[in-house]
Amino acid sequence: MTGDDVLTVDEVPHHWLFPRMAAVVHHAGAGTTAAGLRAGVPAVPVPAQMDAPFWAARLTRLGVSPGPVPLRDLSADRLTAALRQATDTPAFRGRAQALATRIAGEDGAGAVVAAVGRLSGG
Repeated sequence: MTGDDVLTVDEVPHHWLFPRMAAVVHHAGAGTTAAGLRAGVPAVPVPAQMDAPFWAARLTRLGVSPGPVPLRDLSADRLTAALRQATDTPAFRGRAQALATRIAGEDGAGAVVAAVGRLSGG
């Protein structure tokens, strides 16, 4: 898709792009969901397959999303409404930034090592 109002790019790293966004519209896969949470920006998930409905619902429960826009219901009007709600409601950005700070402070690898150690009796 191209046009005067569409910018098409090749690969762009999530860790670089997402923090520069007002909100992230994405397919709600586990990796993209995690990247959005680390970036600290509101999300508008558009779940389409596999585990995406789970992650979209999780974003909503975490308070960083106004709710999913299922692919089968996607329209310009619905996406615009969700984006406006995500960007115009300060609570979504505040919650996203708080979660990003919490995630940045976690030692995920250390927690896994400790858990494996407990399981193996070490």
